[in-house]
Amino acid sequence: MKLALLGCGTVGSEVVRLMRMREEELAARVGEPVEIAGIAVRRAGRDRSHLPVDRSLFTTDAFGLIKREDVDIVVEVAGGIEPARSWITTALGEGKSVVTANKALLAEDMPAMAAAAKAGGADLYYEAAAAAAIPLMRPLRESLHGDTIKRVLGIVNGTTNYICTRMTQTGTGFAEALAEATELGYAEADPTADVDGYDAAAKAALIASLAFHTHVDLSEVYREGVTGVTPADIASAAAEGRVVKPLCIATREEDGVSVRVHPAMIPATHPLANVNGAYNAVFVEAESAGRLMFYGAGAGGTETASAVLGDIVAVARNKRGGITAFPPEAAYSDVPVKPIGEARTRYHVSLDVVDEPGVLARVAATFAHHGVSLATVHQSGRGDDAQLVVVTHIAADRQLSDTVEELSQLALVHQVTSVMRVEGE
Repeated sequence: MKLALLGCGTVGSEVVRLMRMREEELAARVGEPVEIAGIAVRRAGRDRSHLPVDRSLFTTDAFGLIKREDVDIVVEVAGGIEPARSWITTALGEGKSVVTANKALLAEDMPAMAAAAKAGGADLYYEAAAAAAIPLMRPLRESLHGDTIKRVLGIVNGTTNYICTRMTQTGTGFAEALAEATELGYAEADPTADVDGYDAAAKAALIASLAFHTHVDLSEVYREGVTGVTPADIASAAAEGRVVKPLCIATREEDGVSVRVHPAMIPATHPLANVNGAYNAVFVEAESAGRLMFYGAGAGGTETASAVLGDIVAVARNKRGGITAFPPEAAYSDVPVKPIGEARTRYHVSLDVVDEPGVLARVAATFAHHGVSLATVHQSGRGDDAQLVVVTHIAADRQLSDTVEELSQLALVHQVTSVMRVEGE
């Protein structure tokens, strides 16, 4: 059985290396040898002598490689939207199963990809797209298919988790923690996709679509990055027995699903609280199976390639058996995705206030006016350093936003310095 590899960067190179290193094992698991028919790259003349393949396999003609009659499987690890979209739809249209790690494309255009797979009678596997080596997509798509998933809470971006971890452990600021992450290779030269939540939002869309059997478009995922997290937020969380983590949250409710990514405070006793550094973890709550946690490396060339190889084995077995597996997206339930204003959770709000009698009562009255009840209130400082820290009971995001807007206009409130959601309680 032969495959076409599209892309030979960090992940693609590791796919090549692992396939050569595990050649006999892969053949035994599939039932026949799996060979690389060709590798599509942008620059065929580039030195790739470190890879254990003949240089004649490299080509710049991706479409020609895809359409070769001896190619059975297409593996796309180049990333981006185009030409990856055209490559994948062409392969599926040719009836060739596809393995991809392209979260951005799938999050943006999964219905079209799923339709192309169905029309071509081919498989579309993407285990590596959401959490690299962590086996998450297949459990959601297959193992838990007979259950009802109620909630998914996870850390799905290693860069931002490393930043929050370092801010917690050392008391450093965001900029310093980001610089450290960049130096260690955890952050790209342009970290926007990570620190502004785009990467996590794409993963959240894929996870929620599988978990709730409905299509969640990337544009429907509420996104908030970690650039606004301050040492004061970290310290305030610690004082209350919590830690700040960059979370992906998807919840099934009676009238729809809620999907969002943002930093939040969680109890220090929560399983996700001790997921540190660049590691990822996803906490799944199912009606019958209960609470499940998937943990491991959420990024890295070798780790991602491991998941890609697992998908290659799966689709190769299907090819040998003359079958296709589950559809890539079972969006039969067609439930609406609720706007962020309807999301319900608890909130941690910090305010710099005037140091005079009646301030607490006025602030509490403002929360009450918008239907937000208070769980705890802590007042500290004197004079210009007077501060109130409020933790609410569960309320809708819109209620909290309206409350904060009114508080900001009060003469006795100098500034609303921080608003952070509280999850996992």
